[in-house]
Amino acid sequence: MKTGVLKPAKGRESASVPVKSSTLGPDQCPVTFTVGFIGGKWKPVIIHLIRKGANRFGVLQRAIDGISKQMLTAQLRELENDGILSRTIFPEIPPRVEYAITPLGESLLPVIDAMSKWGLKRMEEPRGSKRKR
Repeated sequence: MKTGVLKPAKGRESASVPVKSSTLGPDQCPVTFTVGFIGGKWKPVIIHLIRKGANRFGVLQRAIDGISKQMLTAQLRELENDGILSRTIFPEIPPRVEYAITPLGESLLPVIDAMSKWGLKRMEEPRGSKRKR
């Protein structure tokens, strides 16, 4: 297996990243690995809302325009299974369920904050600039 260093493009300020081969598969790329936890259309929004105090299913569903009950349930389960969120069921009638960010989820917040900062800056650019999605 080849080893090398993945160097940033000219003019970039980030440091070089050591790699074990000339190609990176999804299980070898740390960015792809991270996006697997928080990527997609709904997960960043869900994490953001729970962080801001919207910790119940109904509140989340009302706050996220366009998400179905099934999709919200699936995304919450994935985040819970990945250890990003915890789910607490209170023994009341009717039962009350609340979601919270776990310590592992807390460790992702700086990543999400950086993504937010980058996105806000790009959103402020004029539509005709070299903005690509």
